[in-house]
Amino acid sequence: MSVLAVSRIALGCGVLGLLLAGCGKQQGQPAPRADQAIPVGYLQVTPVNMPVTLETIAQTEGAKEVEIRPRVGGILLKRFYTEGNAVEAGQTLFQIDPEPFRNALAEARAAYTEQQVKVARAKTEEQRQRRLAAENFVSQRALDVATADLAAAEATLQAAKARVKQAELNLSYTTVKAPINGVTGRSQFSEGTLLSANTSLLTTLSQLSPIWVRFSFSDNETARLGERLSENNVHSVTIMLTDGSEYPQQGRINFAASTIDATLGTQQLRATFDNPDQRILPGQFVRIRVAAGKPRSIFIVPQIAVMTADTGRFVYVIDDNNTVSQRQVVAGDWIGKDWIILDGLQSGDRVVVDNLIKLMPGKTVDPQPSSTTVSSIAPAASTQHP
Repeated sequence: MSVLAVSRIALGCGVLGLLLAGCGKQQGQPAPRADQAIPVGYLQVTPVNMPVTLETIAQTEGAKEVEIRPRVGGILLKRFYTEGNAVEAGQTLFQIDPEPFRNALAEARAAYTEQQVKVARAKTEEQRQRRLAAENFVSQRALDVATADLAAAEATLQAAKARVKQAELNLSYTTVKAPINGVTGRSQFSEGTLLSANTSLLTTLSQLSPIWVRFSFSDNETARLGERLSENNVHSVTIMLTDGSEYPQQGRINFAASTIDATLGTQQLRATFDNPDQRILPGQFVRIRVAAGKPRSIFIVPQIAVMTADTGRFVYVIDDNNTVSQRQVVAGDWIGKDWIILDGLQSGDRVVVDNLIKLMPGKTVDPQPSSTTVSSIAPAASTQHP
């Protein structure tokens, strides 16, 4: 055998020896003990009281939605507002050609003045006939005729006065003003268009504060309360916006149907909200949350602490000897990032909130209070259906 071959064999044996030595060293390391305590964080739960909460899709509408129509016909001269802008009550929106109505008013006033002269003349004649009749210079019939002429003249004067007032009203109607504070819609007519009295729709005006929200709940949902929803048993009404945030203004029920809609099987409701910054617009779809009914005792735990198995949802609870056990729970709705537990927990239970993947029933743990916090309820929970 050559020297080169011997050298290669020696080198191979040396490498093999190093590998075996390394393996022997790894096998010699102590494995973790099966009964070693696992560090976990826990929350000690206490019950809180909260009403039943219901949630559904709703649509907003203006508290007052007014159709602006001209009360007199004529040529539209000008639009004074910017479409889509807010206007105040009494603000001028449109101007209809006033000249025909000024002429009509002048004619009515002239007729009224003429009739005043006729009344004065009839009154003088009636007084003269009354003096002559008292001295038996004229017959009673002549006095009766003078009295009747005076009454007729005074009646005609009242009619002339009414025509003047109507002409003044018609002239004022040529200036179309906003009847309420609100936001204007699109103008339906351009300048120069001939408008018809009471029929031409100029624009719409919506009052945005307060804003109304219409929604409904099925009879199965209202059955959770044991009674129909009304102004008396609803504790709070909250709007959830499309970005998931809550509208800061709380609402109140201002309409609750006394019957269930036979076609849809729902109870129709309406709530009103202050909308000072006009953040919510009519026709907008939002989610509405209603807290109502008698308060019930519940627990709130982080969603991460609630696990799911074939038998349902459960949490890990730390026993007095620092071992964990599975506790079957009945979960309700969500409140923020937490879960409402309706049944299965008791006051003072220590619920594990982290390191859950390493746990199994009977496992020994090293419990430490967790810094995790849960949502508060005041006076009612902000819940979502899971």
